[in-house]
Amino acid sequence: MNEVEVSQNEIIEEFMIFDNWIDKYQYIIELGRELTPLTEDEKIEKNKIKGCQSQVWFVPEYKDNRLVFRAISDAAIVSGLIAILIRIYSNKKPSDIREASIDFIVSLGLDQHLSPTRSNGLSSMIHAIESCAVEYE
Repeated sequence: MNEVEVSQNEIIEEFMIFDNWIDKYQYIIELGRELTPLTEDEKIEKNKIKGCQSQVWFVPEYKDNRLVFRAISDAAIVSGLIAILIRIYSNKKPSDIREASIDFIVSLGLDQHLSPTRSNGLSSMIHAIESCAVEYE
C-alpha cells in the first residue's frame, strides 16, 4: 500500500464515525475552513481549474521529489473537497499518485451525495492532480 492509499484509508475511517450525511457535509465544510488561504497573486486565471461550477484555484509545486498542492475555492463545500484531496495527494510522490485508485470517492459515498456539478468539479480537481503527477513522474 503506497502513501496515497494510506491517506485514503485514513479519510475513509474518519468518515465512518458519522451516522448521516448532514454530519458528513458539516465535516467537509469544516475541513475546508482549515485550508491555508492563497494570496491574491495566486488567484489568477492560470491557476483556475476548468470544469468546476465554483471558482477553484490550484497551485502545484514540486519539491524534494514530491508534489505539494495548495488550493482554495469560493464555495464552502468545494473547499472541503479540496481539503480532502490535499490530505490524500499532497506531499506524495508522483508515482504513488498515479498508481492509486480513486475508489475512495465511492467508499466515502461522494458519488451518491454530490450534485452532478460538484462531482464534475471533483473529477476536474483529481484530473489536475493526476496531470501534475504525469508531468513530474
